[in-house]
Amino acid sequence: MIAAQLMGKILNKQVVVGVIGLGYVGLPLVLRFCEENFKVVGFDVDSRKIALLKKGKSYLKSIPSSRISQFIKNGLLEVTDHFSRLNQPDCILICVPTPLTEKKEPDLQYIEKTTDSIRPCLRKGQLIVLESTTYPGTTEELILPKLESTGLKVGKDFFLGYSPEREDPGNQGFTTSRIPKVVSGVTPSCKKAVIALYGQAIQKVVPVSSPRVAELTKLLENIYRSVNIAMVNELKMLADRMGIDIWEVIEAASTKPFGFTPFYPGPGMGGHCIPIDPYYLSWKAQEYDFTTRFIFLAGEINVHVPYYVASKIQDALNSRGKSLRGAKLLILGVAYKKDVDDARESPALALMDLLQKKGAVLLYHDPYISSLPPFRKYHFKLKSSPLTRQLLRRMDAVVVVTDHTQIDYEWVAANAPLTIDTRNVTKNLKKWKKKIVKA
Repeated sequence: MIAAQLMGKILNKQVVVGVIGLGYVGLPLVLRFCEENFKVVGFDVDSRKIALLKKGKSYLKSIPSSRISQFIKNGLLEVTDHFSRLNQPDCILICVPTPLTEKKEPDLQYIEKTTDSIRPCLRKGQLIVLESTTYPGTTEELILPKLESTGLKVGKDFFLGYSPEREDPGNQGFTTSRIPKVVSGVTPSCKKAVIALYGQAIQKVVPVSSPRVAELTKLLENIYRSVNIAMVNELKMLADRMGIDIWEVIEAASTKPFGFTPFYPGPGMGGHCIPIDPYYLSWKAQEYDFTTRFIFLAGEINVHVPYYVASKIQDALNSRGKSLRGAKLLILGVAYKKDVDDARESPALALMDLLQKKGAVLLYHDPYISSLPPFRKYHFKLKSSPLTRQLLRRMDAVVVVTDHTQIDYEWVAANAPLTIDTRNVTKNLKKWKKKIVKA
């Protein structure tokens, strides 16, 4: 009876949807349900975000303020940092971070704290869905026991599922509604409710047999990318020694119409998923006396790439009679990928740390990141410098780390004494070839 009532409310858009975590995953999800005329309550511990959202203002480049303000004004969207209100939503979607500890082990404190906030508010008829990327078993081994400790039974009194996020900030071709959604439930009635809810907001829903399958699906997607990026980064380093342009090789290989998908090298591994998620599976695999050697090897290679780039910078300066110690370097782009305002786990951070430790004097320019906040491992007290001809000419070298599309790289190469290119943005600038070094 409770399951049928919930299903009816979902299909009639009478449920209140709660989203915990209003970042790059949670906020687009909030807006998607608002667009389908669901009443949504957004929860976040960051009072600064809540204050901005209440004013209808966005803090993410990929989301214009106009998308938020319309729903704040018409009352479909409400935001709060009072987690005592978690009894109000009928459906609660958990979109909180899942980082690593210093020992590269899963840090599930945000999922645990969120579940602890839901537990005293849990009532009959509520649906809880975890979206955060994690190891297989988290939903049933960590969240389920905490929620059932209330005396309520899963599949009967409340409903629990897992649906991994697949957001790609900055990708205009695949918005939230157009990205197929993998969904699962702890019981058949849970699964049915999860399918119904996401089916209201996402064009294609992909049901799987269990939360563990859905959890591993997300890890496979990111491990696939991690391993292939590691392979092409390793080939880049080999091709450099052989005097071969790896970018030309990839371009040629990409003409094969089957059996090949191009991946591109760079200054290292970036973003909040690919550098982190594979370690979640490696950690869980130990429980089964299994060592994920392929994953560890890919991680090793990708971690090494910033060291390779630093070495290339040092060699390039040496060839011009300059030392890395004391050299003035401009890091061009600190976001983890082009045209986004997110620097979490960016390879720029690891590279900058290495260069600073070797005595380089660093500045950076990024059109989307005005200042660098404290990160998990790094604390740079730097603000973005305006990109001017005078700035370029007084640098010893400019290092292209993130290939933002709005930067004129030919103008950069023309005015900088030396350009270190980690993204192949200078491939057609033959006029300035003597001042460009690929890394």
